[in-house]
Amino acid sequence: MHIYAFGSICRGEIEIDSDVDLLAIEDKKSNNFDIETFSIYSYKKINELWNEGNPFAWHLATESRLIYSSDNRDYLKGLKQPNEYKNCKKDSYKFYDLFCAAFDAINKDSFSVVFELSTIFLSIRNFATCYSLGKHNDFNFSRHSAIKMREKSLNISMKTFNLLERSRILSVRGYGKNILIQEAHASFKELRLIKTWMESLLLEV
Repeated sequence: MHIYAFGSICRGEIEIDSDVDLLAIEDKKSNNFDIETFSIYSYKKINELWNEGNPFAWHLATESRLIYSSDNRDYLKGLKQPNEYKNCKKDSYKFYDLFCAAFDAINKDSFSVVFELSTIFLSIRNFATCYSLGKHNDFNFSRHSAIKMREKSLNISMKTFNLLERSRILSVRGYGKNILIQEAHASFKELRLIKTWMESLLLEV
C-alpha cells in the first residue's frame, strides 16, 4: 500500500478554500479509505495511466509526495517518467463537449445553474491542462490552469472566472458564498468567449 499527497499542497499553492488531495494505491479494493477523502487506485490502473501518458500520471509524477509506504519504497518514483501524452486531441474534444452540454443547458434555462457553471469550470480547467501538456509539454495542473497559459490564456473577466470557481467549490464541497441569480446571469454573456477560446485552441490540436 502507498499513500501520496498531490496537487496544490505539493505545489505550495494551497489556499483557505483548497482541499488536500490524497491518493491511495492498493492491491485489492478494501474499505480502509474514505472515498470522499482519497482517490483510490490499483497498481494495475496506475501502471496503465503511466503507459498511456495520461495527464493524471504526469500530475502525480511532477506533483506528488509520498506519505506512507508499506514496503519502504516510493512506488511512483520507481515508475520513472510517464510515456508521452498522445491523447490531447481526443481529451480536448471530450472537455469541449462537456462545456457545450453545460452551455446549452444554461441557454435552455436550466434549473441547476450552479451545477452547470461548476461543470464549465471543470471543463475549462481540464481542457487547459490537456492542451498545455499535449501541445507544449507544460505541466499546468492547477485549478487556474486556463488563465495561466501565457498568450493562450482564457481572456474573461476575473469576476466571471471567480464565479465559475465558486460554483465548482459549492457543487463539489458544499460550502462557500451562495451564487445569486443576478450575478450568474451577468456572467452568461462571457460564456461564448470561453467557447470561442476553446474552438481556437482545438484548431491547433
